[in-house]
Amino acid sequence: MSELKEKEEPSRSLGRTLISLATYNELENMPIIVREIFEYAPDVDILVVDDNSPDGTADWVLEHQRTEPRLKLLKRAGKLGLGTAILDAIEYAVKNDYEFLINMDADLSHPPKFIQALRQKANEPPNGYDVVIGSRYIKGGGVEGWAMHRRWMSYAINLFAKLMLGLKTKDNSGSFRCYKLEKLKNFDRSLIISNGYSFMEEFLFRLKKQGATITEVPIIFVERRFGSSKINKKEAIDAIFILLKLGIRGR
Repeated sequence: MSELKEKEEPSRSLGRTLISLATYNELENMPIIVREIFEYAPDVDILVVDDNSPDGTADWVLEHQRTEPRLKLLKRAGKLGLGTAILDAIEYAVKNDYEFLINMDADLSHPPKFIQALRQKANEPPNGYDVVIGSRYIKGGGVEGWAMHRRWMSYAINLFAKLMLGLKTKDNSGSFRCYKLEKLKNFDRSLIISNGYSFMEEFLFRLKKQGATITEVPIIFVERRFGSSKINKKEAIDAIFILLKLGIRGR
């Protein structure tokens, strides 16, 4: 598909869509990610869920939403975590009558050119899918810019999630996903015990138990351009114990 074709304005039949970006100190990335999302998907709205970033991320959004009605802000009191940021974005999307929510990382590791592939798969006849994962680990997907130890760590956590939670999908830790909001209107967020990076696997596990249809489309994950990764060794260890707990309970 040519670059021109990728950036054509999409059909409204893809459904009213909100893109959520959970942010903490992502000021350098905001002008780029917002511009690129609107280039590839001009009919979407963007919700920035900011955890009171000291670098002024929320201030940048407030300034630019004066002239850009598609840009929204949900500013939170502090660093409350990725999991609650996504759940808050889902609640916002449901209350404002969106049909789909696509969650992306704000650090440019999820290229916006793949947005339309997720939307098209979510709308695929006859009934579409409740969750579409932008997958690094199916044919056509991949990772750029990662050292070997990060590749092995990601592979191991995804294999562990499949074994413990009975997930059939290959990329269960990635956060680039499209959710059909009809399926999430009555989701009980009090069920969630994760808030860090195990949230992504647990959320799939909970949705699968509720009968959600889940599939994957290939994406190329690219290492962040600016800033530093928010994940640390403690969160990785915590994630393993939470997945173990969920697996034991599930059995």
